[in-house]
This record gives sequence, structure tokens and C-alpha cells, in this order.
Amino acid sequence: MAPEETAESEAGQRLGDAWVTIVWNDPVNLMSYVTYVFQSYFGYSRAKAEKLMRQVHEEGRSAVSTGNREQMEVDVQAMHSFGLWATLQRGGE
Repeated sequence: MAPEETAESEAGQRLGDAWVTIVWNDPVNLMSYVTYVFQSYFGYSRAKAEKLMRQVHEEGRSAVSTGNREQMEVDVQAMHSFGLWATLQRGGE
């Protein structure tokens, strides 16, 4: 197996074990507030936070963090505490 193929299959396995936090669009929160939440909670740059917020607004949802299930449960709860709609799902789905 070529090194690139090995790296790709290992990355795929890691992604299959990963979970993601999904933030969903809602009719309540302002785009500026969602950007603020992503910056303050995740520590994202303004540019990254705005990109994720635009994805939520325009596509209806965005995967905002990736990690193990326990950490994603913490992130989902945090998003709920900020008043955002969020769920978690397995990364490969």
C-alpha cells in the first residue's frame, strides 16, 4: 500500500471514530451573536467563526467541532446554554 493510501485509510478510521457537534439554524439568534458564541466558546478567529455562522445561516447547519463523544456532548450542552440549537452525530455520517 502506498504511503498516501495508508494515510488516507488511517484518517478515515479516525474520522469514523470521531463525533461532531452540529449547530442548526434557528429564527431567534442574531448572526452576530452566533459568531460571538463560536469565538468565545471555541476560541475561533473572527474569520472562522463568521464562516461557520454563514454556513449555519445559509445551509441550515454547520459542524462546529470534532472530537470524542464525551467532548462533543460537552460542546452540545454548551451551545444549548448559549441558546443555540445543537446536536451531535458520528463524524462519518
